[in-house]
Amino acid sequence: MQEIKITEDISLRIDTYLSEQLSMSRTKVGKMLKEGNILVNEKMVKPSYLLVAGDVVTVEDYQEEEMSADPEKMDLDIVYEDEDVMVVNKANGVVVHPAVGNNHGTLVNGLLYHSKQLSTVNGEFRPGIVHRIDAYTTGLLMIAKNDEAHVALAEQLANKTTTRKYWAIVWGVIPHDTGTIDAPIGRDPTDRKKMAVTATNSKDAITHFRVLKRYKSATLIECVLETGRTHQIRVHMNYIGYPIVNDPVYGKRKLIDDSGQCLHAKTLGFVHPRTGKYMEFDSELPECFTNIEKYFETE
Repeated sequence: MQEIKITEDISLRIDTYLSEQLSMSRTKVGKMLKEGNILVNEKMVKPSYLLVAGDVVTVEDYQEEEMSADPEKMDLDIVYEDEDVMVVNKANGVVVHPAVGNNHGTLVNGLLYHSKQLSTVNGEFRPGIVHRIDAYTTGLLMIAKNDEAHVALAEQLANKTTTRKYWAIVWGVIPHDTGTIDAPIGRDPTDRKKMAVTATNSKDAITHFRVLKRYKSATLIECVLETGRTHQIRVHMNYIGYPIVNDPVYGKRKLIDDSGQCLHAKTLGFVHPRTGKYMEFDSELPECFTNIEKYFETE
């Protein structure tokens, strides 16, 4: 237990002050405040609490949960595999790689059980992972089985030469047949857990879309990505007023069911890192997607 007495009004947030005093990240300080490992005057406070003279801050020892990536038997939908690459059709609700608090049941756990040969470029917790999709986004991912393949595939992503087509159902009827959204994406300034179109600490993001079918209150679209920003399609479609159906974070519309957002990585194409041959794969829409599609077809 460590005790810190504040002797003057320093007008600093407690997370900012303690991150400097204890040489730890504000994120870690925030976790400790949330879990009650840090108290002010024997009470829990928010990270935004401003310290004043007379405050007594107590800091308990804090051991962060250790991460691990262990092989787990899993029913993987492997669309293609050779000595260099795999293409996997990720199921609904599956997180791509382990993180603190979620060490099991991820795609990486299943990949480690399936193959002893995966790239190490992204570290021990992301073996083979070249790119990601959200837990409740379904569809195709390319997996690298060695570092040479990983570097080649990552370069294609960076050079925007891969093919990535997503199908989605969005709320609202889009009147025009095609469109391009060119708007930078970064952390939401008001909610760090979300992404947003913003000019602050953002990166260029470009999404092309075309209408496939119109329903009474929704639209089926195909999206083609030029960039691969976190939550890109979800953020962009919400930004222009047509949020993804069943997205629990963006758009704040009603949820039809609890199956996850109606977004599927349907088509994936890339040049094979060894043969130099272009390969393209397509996937069927999952049941969680088609069930929602039936809902709009019968409304």
